[in-house]
Amino acid sequence: MSEIFHFERGTAPLLVSIPHLGSLIADEQKPHMTEAGLRSGDTDWHLDTLYAFARAIGASFLWARYSRYVVDLNRSPDDGNLYPGQTKTGLCPTLTFDGVPLYKDESVLTDAERARRLHTYWQPYHDQLRAEIDRLRAQHGKVMVWEGHSIASVLPRLFDGKLPDLNIGTAAGDSCAPAMEQAIRARLEQGCPYTWAINGRFKGGYITRQYGDPASNVHVIQLEMCQSTYMNETYPYALREDLASGVTPVVESLVRAAYDCL
Repeated sequence: MSEIFHFERGTAPLLVSIPHLGSLIADEQKPHMTEAGLRSGDTDWHLDTLYAFARAIGASFLWARYSRYVVDLNRSPDDGNLYPGQTKTGLCPTLTFDGVPLYKDESVLTDAERARRLHTYWQPYHDQLRAEIDRLRAQHGKVMVWEGHSIASVLPRLFDGKLPDLNIGTAAGDSCAPAMEQAIRARLEQGCPYTWAINGRFKGGYITRQYGDPASNVHVIQLEMCQSTYMNETYPYALREDLASGVTPVVESLVRAAYDCL
């Protein structure tokens, strides 16, 4: 068992990756963090519970234990900007999504410290991700990776207004077979009770863009969902069973719609 990530090996050619589920802050980092930093507020809370349905399909699971405030597993190792021209949330962030400082003195985040976090936390997750993709593709000849994400529904520093409830990203169609995106769209158009977008504000992060290779039968799809659909968006970020019971079947239907296209 890894201290860096949680991994469950499944039997189906489906891998659920949740790179922002972790909320742990490294012990050596804690003395330098503000209260906002220690709360790890921009975590993708409760998605392990929300995606539990995928065990019935036979999915593998991979999720982070440590917070994106330690290192963001869905950013490129060179810290490139995924969305040029828009406010960047980096590989080793110094601000919350709301713009609140994470560090009492961010000078502690040196180039050497960034490199250490990349080696200690980022690389093991990606090594496991690549290994499981390769294993499933070798066994089944194909694999679908579902990237599970969630975010506060209103974040003025990052975008205008309220986000759509469900945001599908396929790297503008490059990370999965067209039939998969079409199947998801068809399901959403069938009276979905939530607002939604495909390749809108969220087109997929580093993992979607880096690992999606439909020509090689590796299909990656990201869902960024508003946390208002299943939880309280303020501390202590409690799961709302009354809300989750409504959105979970919709998320399951999207996963199954895409997976059936394999």
